[in-house]
Amino acid sequence: MRISTLNQFGWLLKRRQRTAAFEENSASSTGPCTSDCAFTLVEIMIAITILTLVLAAIYSSWTAILRSSKVGLDAAASVQRARVAIRTIEESLGSAQIFVRNTPYYAFMANNGSDATLSFVARLDKFFPRAGKFGDLDVRRVTFSVEAAPDSGKELVLRQQALLMDLDKDEQNHPLVLAKNVKDFQMQFWDNRLNDWNDEWTQTNALPRLIMITLKVSDRADATRADEVITRIVAIPSMPVQPGWQLPMNMGGGLPPGATNNPGGNPTLPGGNPTFPGGNPGGKQPGIR
Repeated sequence: MRISTLNQFGWLLKRRQRTAAFEENSASSTGPCTSDCAFTLVEIMIAITILTLVLAAIYSSWTAILRSSKVGLDAAASVQRARVAIRTIEESLGSAQIFVRNTPYYAFMANNGSDATLSFVARLDKFFPRAGKFGDLDVRRVTFSVEAAPDSGKELVLRQQALLMDLDKDEQNHPLVLAKNVKDFQMQFWDNRLNDWNDEWTQTNALPRLIMITLKVSDRADATRADEVITRIVAIPSMPVQPGWQLPMNMGGGLPPGATNNPGGNPTLPGGNPTFPGGNPGGKQPGIR
């Protein structure tokens, strides 16, 4: 009996030792991590710094791309505006007209300088800028002028008014802007007497045969030099209508250019008077009943 009790006590002791060893091993394997299995504060700060540098590099690259894209688009728009402005001036000069008898309405005026202006009367087509505003009033005075812009720069603007009508308030206050950031707008006129270009045109009752237009624009309003210089030489095909050509023949009017007077007193136009097959009925001139 005593031996059996000792054997049970020994078995319980061994079991208790095994349990203690198991708990010790479990505690060592699942207990708090040491420095080998965690990040220190310094490592976390270094990681955050690297992430910040990467984000800053990405942001700076993106803003540089946007900035360069905007600069390129602004430059392209400025060049396109300048070309459209020169094209508009060319088209209007190609249809310029003047009647000497009505010089106060048809005067050709041009002034160079910091606030250059060019004003004349032309018969404009239906595709000219703002033509829809004037309907069938194709004969209009067009005025190109360099004026101060809201952004402290200068811009080339266009105003139009129908002949024999005043300039309306909308056209005066809101002209059509043809070019922005204008650095210079110059005009030179060919003088047949001097056989050279002249900076002034004082003959308001005459049209120059040739006019050279130079437009200088920049990409920015604060730029000190022009980034684009466009020069065009425009030949004006029309000629002033003299006072005698505006009067009927029986009121002392002269012959139109190219016409000759025949003994019968009827002017012969260039190319001859039109005739009908079989002669003119009744011996009358065509168009007379």
